[in-house]
Amino acid sequence: MSSEHMQIGEVAARTELSLRTIRHYEDSGLVIPSARSQGGFRLYTEADVSRLMVIRRMKPLGFTLDEMRALLEATDRLDSGDELPPGEREALLDRIRGFEQAARRRVEDLRTQLSRAEEFAATLAARLPAGPSEAPPGPGARPDRG
Repeated sequence: MSSEHMQIGEVAARTELSLRTIRHYEDSGLVIPSARSQGGFRLYTEADVSRLMVIRRMKPLGFTLDEMRALLEATDRLDSGDELPPGEREALLDRIRGFEQAARRRVEDLRTQLSRAEEFAATLAARLPAGPSEAPPGPGARPDRG
């Protein structure tokens, strides 16, 4: 096995994705292991890790698997090194621009949600007495004996 290939455990650690999630993305055709070891283990390259990082960044923004696939197909085609007709190249760039705009809108929506959540937490904090925060005793808690 060459040093440029990684097994799924290393890829999971580097991408902070679970093995199950990586396998799900494989089953969906979003990422295909570049090779297999003699023992049949999946082997990945830096390019595979990069693809998984794109997916990992798209997921919290609510992009679907089909949208992820469409973006990856566009970037794969642009990065292929093939000479592209100007019309195709511009269409691929337009697709990427559309994803960039959608990502920006979704980031703004998340900022709004975060701001509302912070306001809510502050409202709750204002209702509590000042001083160290004490959690109420849980069920079965015994009173302090001193």
